[in-house]
Amino acid sequence: MFKTVFITGASGFVGSNIMSKLKELNFRQFYRNEKVIINEEIILHLAGKAHDFVNTSNVEDYYKVNTELTKEVFDNFLESDAKVFITLSSVKAAADSIDTELMEDYLPNPLTHYGKSKLLAENYILGKVIPDGKRVYILRPCMIHGPGNKGNLNLLYKLTTKGFPWPLGSFDNKRSFCSIDNLCFIINELINNNQIQSGVYNIADDETFSTNELINLIAHSRLKNPKIWNIPKYFVNLVARLGDFLHLPLNSERLKKLTETYVVSNRKIKKAINKSLPISAKVGFIKTFESFK
Repeated sequence: MFKTVFITGASGFVGSNIMSKLKELNFRQFYRNEKVIINEEIILHLAGKAHDFVNTSNVEDYYKVNTELTKEVFDNFLESDAKVFITLSSVKAAADSIDTELMEDYLPNPLTHYGKSKLLAENYILGKVIPDGKRVYILRPCMIHGPGNKGNLNLLYKLTTKGFPWPLGSFDNKRSFCSIDNLCFIINELINNNQIQSGVYNIADDETFSTNELINLIAHSRLKNPKIWNIPKYFVNLVARLGDFLHLPLNSERLKKLTETYVVSNRKIKKAINKSLPISAKVGFIKTFESFK
């Protein structure tokens, strides 16, 4: 008999992938402005207000969706007969930038309204007593990628495949990413393994990549030669600051996203599920790039 799942954010990138990959589950979708009523065994709370890199979002929307909706869904979970609650938070609930490997015990200090709204939701959940027989998982993924993704990877792909040079080669960084396949695999394990303890878990692929390595991987996947320019950092930073005022494609927020070092540990979740992740970061990226064609 299929397990029943109450899912929010089903139409989003993560939600649509989960529904297509975990076919053994019977999903009921939550729609915006509906009253939250839970009769299912499992709650997948994926709805959220994403980080806006051009700073045009209404600040209140972050707290309305990321904080208040999460509280409403979680309260209904506690009152229901559901056994498993899984919600997507973000590594940005812990830190917007970090100079060490991010672990789950890092003292959170988000600076953006996106990160703050996610942390408020986490703290609300963690402040509640979990009844016996229920399991609660707060997942903190780093940048998720896969078929259908429309974030900065798509921008990198278009620039590289159209022959434009990558102008940020002078920035040497190292970043963690999360394949949608690995995320779906972990969520499936959390649903089916009642021995995994409730808690906060970082979600990331095993390997890290620099932006320059991604440019090379994109180019080689299309049998092209990568074009990487090492323009001085001070000049790039000046252009990005101008972009903040002139609304150019490159602004300070996007530059930070493309060039920052942000390494996330996945050791806790791998130990909890006691299994290897199904695909490597490189294989995940190639699948993502193939979908962009």
